[in-house]
Amino acid sequence: MASATTLQRNSGLMTRRANAVPRGVGNAHPIFAQKALNAEIWDVEGRRYIDFCAGIAVLNTGHCHPKVMAAIQSQTALFTHTCFQTVAYEGYVALAERLNRLVPGSAPKKTFFMNTGAEAVENAIKAARAYTGRPGVIAFQGAFHGRTLLTLALTGKVAPYKIGYGPFPGDIFHAPYPSKSAGISVVDAIAGIEKLFKSDIEPARVAAFIVEPVQGEGGYLPAPPEFLQRLRTLSDQHGILLIADEIQSGVARTGKFFAIEHSGVIPDILTMAKGLGGGTVISAVVGRADVMDASCPGGLGGTYGGNPVSCAAALAVLDVMEEENLCARSVVIGERIHSYFSALAKEVSFIGDIRGLGAMRAVEFSAGGDLGKPAPEIAETLKTEALKRGLFLLNCGVNLNVLRLMTPLTISDAVLDEGLAIIGDILMELEKGTQGKSSLKVRAFT
Repeated sequence: MASATTLQRNSGLMTRRANAVPRGVGNAHPIFAQKALNAEIWDVEGRRYIDFCAGIAVLNTGHCHPKVMAAIQSQTALFTHTCFQTVAYEGYVALAERLNRLVPGSAPKKTFFMNTGAEAVENAIKAARAYTGRPGVIAFQGAFHGRTLLTLALTGKVAPYKIGYGPFPGDIFHAPYPSKSAGISVVDAIAGIEKLFKSDIEPARVAAFIVEPVQGEGGYLPAPPEFLQRLRTLSDQHGILLIADEIQSGVARTGKFFAIEHSGVIPDILTMAKGLGGGTVISAVVGRADVMDASCPGGLGGTYGGNPVSCAAALAVLDVMEEENLCARSVVIGERIHSYFSALAKEVSFIGDIRGLGAMRAVEFSAGGDLGKPAPEIAETLKTEALKRGLFLLNCGVNLNVLRLMTPLTISDAVLDEGLAIIGDILMELEKGTQGKSSLKVRAFT
């Protein structure tokens, strides 16, 4: 039997994890956290890591922000649960009021809360169907909307999310999403929708378009403003609702509170989660009041939705966003990242594209910089080697060849630069390796 000391090392805990947790629950880094603060995590062995993942863009206010932690502690001293539909509490209403003011558009809005991004998306679809009386939904290729069966049907990426889980709900269709890497223009994407109208579903049966203003898993691809504007026009033309999925891009991640604000487009429904709770579990569905009121009493909600502790944390997050001007900070971080990689691209041949909005940034790797030749092995080697040097990274994209950067918006310049330098050192070593001058070998990608 292993000793207690061994079991508190990463390797011992990973063994316990393998024995207790299904293999379908992935793990990007074989590390167990002991404590965290702002943009740094210390593991159970006492080693420090710089966090460029932020819990997948959840910790926009950083790990354990003192104002968020104080709000959590204050609420837990009073009560932790009543179920809002059973006994209400002011925090839920106050948070709904603030989000109603923050979401773009002058029309009256209403908000309700769930737990996860997938739940928010599912309920946005329910609200759209209830209001329009129509069944159809058009999503986009490369999208990620969740892992439940309905949201998997909406998700436009097969591996690893859809394998073995079908059949999926019907009346879900996918159109092309604009992508420089895939050679899909705005004109191509709109033509794809028109083709669906002719070959698969007539506009009069479509309840909603659902779109990520910046695709997350799809490769951190910002939707061109023209595309979102033309999508809004199509929606208005055919009586279709426009749902903006801001689960990953919202809460100041892109330099505005919501990514769709960059386009000037007003959605009918907007979903958010991740950064809203500061690490607590909460998601929100915000929409036009007439749309949201179409569902009958009891048709929306859930036992834990809008938990009082999570509402308190979210209200504190919104305070921090204002007090620390994190939208502006997001822009500064993004510019710093873009400048760093733009300079590095002059030395590294396999940087094919640098893109993003605010602090939602991506670097796409491809052979010789040719976007038609994705290089997932570079992205995988970078992630693995960065871990050895004390930096957490994550990849994304249909070809898994995209490095996504999602630091806390509260990260200091010093820690940001330290992390970027680690990436730069590794990429320069890999570049030398392609010329036979480095001992760092590219990992075979499987």
